[in-house]
Amino acid sequence: MQDVQSQPDSRGIDIQKVGVKNVHLPLQIATKEGGWQSVLGNASLSVELPMQFKGTHMSRFIEVLLSWSQKPISNVSITSILRETCEALSAEKAHTSIRFKYFAAKRAPVSAKESILDYNCEFIGAVDGPRHTFIMGVEVPVTSCCPCSKEISSFGAHNQRTMIRARVRFSSAGFLWLEDLIALLEAQSSCEIYPLLKREDEKYVTEAAYANPKFVEDILRDVVIALRAEPRVRWFEVECESHESIHNHSAFACHVEEKRTV
Repeated sequence: MQDVQSQPDSRGIDIQKVGVKNVHLPLQIATKEGGWQSVLGNASLSVELPMQFKGTHMSRFIEVLLSWSQKPISNVSITSILRETCEALSAEKAHTSIRFKYFAAKRAPVSAKESILDYNCEFIGAVDGPRHTFIMGVEVPVTSCCPCSKEISSFGAHNQRTMIRARVRFSSAGFLWLEDLIALLEAQSSCEIYPLLKREDEKYVTEAAYANPKFVEDILRDVVIALRAEPRVRWFEVECESHESIHNHSAFACHVEEKRTV
């Protein structure tokens, strides 16, 4: 059959990214404990298309993604997926983004009741010839207690749910697991969030947040300090967004930094 995509094109335009997006498929995410977690992934996968080709072969993207749907995926796997994509499509450059919900066990602070909290995560990768990059991202929900509200009120203070969104690139010091990044971010809040709380736990988290009030700027700066101190991170992008409980808008702060030494 005639291969229309491989026909020549005369318009002289290289397309930087062409491929598929919003591909929903089951994936296995490698865990810190040495196993894997089954998740529902939302993937995009693309390549650069040279100007001399009319189109790419969309089915080959799906074939590559499906071949990895039952294999544990980590930073190394992302590079392998991209190399396979380049080979399948005779491309020099490829890019992927895989978003998924990752579940981690949480233990209530007093009753020790166990539950599971979900985190929005993403793996982003790119290859350009022999070079490759990988970015790991996570969104962590936490509690923040307003310092101003506490200071000016005779009693009480308003809290809000704050989302800490972080993307990191790794250094030569090693790999940072999702579990490690999640714990690092949660530690910078007024208090962690737990899906399951008994009365004694609710008392604890209420008092813990009140004793540790933080503006969105405070949380962001504490995250920056923590990531600067983490030797496995060489670049990071952080955004903190507080969903205000006394306003119909959010407050946010963001920061991007490349470490001077790796």
